[in-house]
Amino acid sequence: MKPLDSASVIPLYHQLKQRLSAKIQSGEWKPEDKIDSENQLMEFFSVSRNTVKKAIEELVQEGKLYRIQGKGTFVSKPRFEQSLGGFYSFSRVLQEKGLNPRDEVLEIQVVYPSTKVRQGLELAEDEQVIEVKRLRFADNEPIVLESSFLPKKIIKDSEILNEVSSVSLYSLLAQRLNIVVIRAKEAFEPVLIRKNEAHLLKTEAGQPALLLERTAFDTLDRPVEFCISIVRGDRCRFYTELN
Repeated sequence: MKPLDSASVIPLYHQLKQRLSAKIQSGEWKPEDKIDSENQLMEFFSVSRNTVKKAIEELVQEGKLYRIQGKGTFVSKPRFEQSLGGFYSFSRVLQEKGLNPRDEVLEIQVVYPSTKVRQGLELAEDEQVIEVKRLRFADNEPIVLESSFLPKKIIKDSEILNEVSSVSLYSLLAQRLNIVVIRAKEAFEPVLIRKNEAHLLKTEAGQPALLLERTAFDTLDRPVEFCISIVRGDRCRFYTELN
């Protein structure tokens, strides 16, 4: 491997960052591998500690590396990417990537909705919803903690919702209730994972996440689901294309 070029207009830390990133992209450093220590990188590339720290810090910020206190720096698992250019299903996205989607139903209950949910579903103040709280997995890794709120008046048999552990919610609504979801509105907000969420998502409290709020509409343009999701920021990435 060629040494870093101290005469280049490209800063040494950026050159080092590119070298380390190339090790990840080529598969030389695989997900969950512990990378070389700062001292080893300093010696191998003949650079200062500040140069190494800055290169690693940027890769951590980009989600390519992560640190564990007292243990070292490790290669992150690749994030699941999803375009915001159109309507999508979490289960279908994972299947297309060769992963096995699985839902664990945590709770199904009839509740009076919050003001935000009630307004999103265009319900009267005295109307109830069915809350379906799920933990959503990619293979055996929990990725999303999700609560779906469905107007009680459109769910003729709430028992069918127990099947969402094996059938996607939208497929279930279409097959059993003839409610076909065709579009949705989503809002995104960065948040930090709370302690109770971290336990379920098998991560650490304080880690970055995305709060997603989705309102789904059927063929009659009725709002049929208001969904609140906590999505692990280290495992998912959303993007859009601008023309």
